[in-house]
Amino acid sequence: MTPIQLGSIALALAALGVLMFAVTALLRASAVTRAERALSDALDRRIAALEAAKARGAADDGVPRAAPAAPSRERIARFLERLSTTGMRWLDTGFGQRVVAEEDRRLLEQCGFVDARTRGLFLSARIAGGTVLPLLFAAFASGRVGGAHWMTGMTVAFIVGFMLPKLYVKRRAAARRQGVVDELPLLVDMLRLLQGVGLSLDQSLQVVTNDFRGMLPVLSSEMGIAQRQFAAGRSREQSLQRLSTGFDNEDLRAVVRLMIQVDKHGGAVQEPLKQFGERLRETRRSMLRERIGRLTVKMTGVMILTLLPALLIVTAGPGMLAVLRALSSVQH
Repeated sequence: MTPIQLGSIALALAALGVLMFAVTALLRASAVTRAERALSDALDRRIAALEAAKARGAADDGVPRAAPAAPSRERIARFLERLSTTGMRWLDTGFGQRVVAEEDRRLLEQCGFVDARTRGLFLSARIAGGTVLPLLFAAFASGRVGGAHWMTGMTVAFIVGFMLPKLYVKRRAAARRQGVVDELPLLVDMLRLLQGVGLSLDQSLQVVTNDFRGMLPVLSSEMGIAQRQFAAGRSREQSLQRLSTGFDNEDLRAVVRLMIQVDKHGGAVQEPLKQFGERLRETRRSMLRERIGRLTVKMTGVMILTLLPALLIVTAGPGMLAVLRALSSVQH
């Protein structure tokens, strides 16, 4: 064999070895991802079981139970449960990962939907929307629309039905992100006050979760999810990780890092929280000034379109009327 042939064989064997190594790495990464998802789903199911057991215990202790739901509500709940169960079976398949992509999972987490049941319900809702709307369009447009218009209408109906659940989730996620921005200074002040009276971090988070839902609707629910995950067996850092990475808010990440540091090492945090709260309030003041400046510029155009014609009529109107009367009297 010639040196060129030997070199070619060596290069081919090296390429085959690199390919086998890459396939092995991909399989290992896929197995790790599936294991993490299975662990997360198991923890979510454990949290749901703990909440159900707590509710049953409260009912057994003599707490008055709510009136039974109406038959229609029960049917709707059973229907939604079937949809979510069906969607959960498809979540880990290739089709499910394309329908509920990583962006969709991130949006669902920002909306507070962290369990596999809601992800399955979202998948079923997208499939149902993409199926039902084209069928409705075909039923109403049969005999009225034909040819290329019918195919265009079916395509548009499928796209709209398939994207409606995601549009709803996007709007809810955007509202919750804005809610985080609005509630964060108050959360920092509440943590500073609760830490100042001698409560531990766990007690402070419990107070925020249970007693301040009206003042902090978004952050209190997120803290409640983190507390349930912590009670189910996750560490404090793991339970707060979704809160720090899910909302793309650097100030919230700083607060979470501070809470994790306090949980690990302890220490006085009143002064850092006070300085951090002042910085947040100053940032909000500058943001409000910027909004007021933009609003002033926008109102200038509104004033030109609305007030200027009225001002011209009031100021120049009498003179113009006098001129018209004088010209009409001269003509007569």
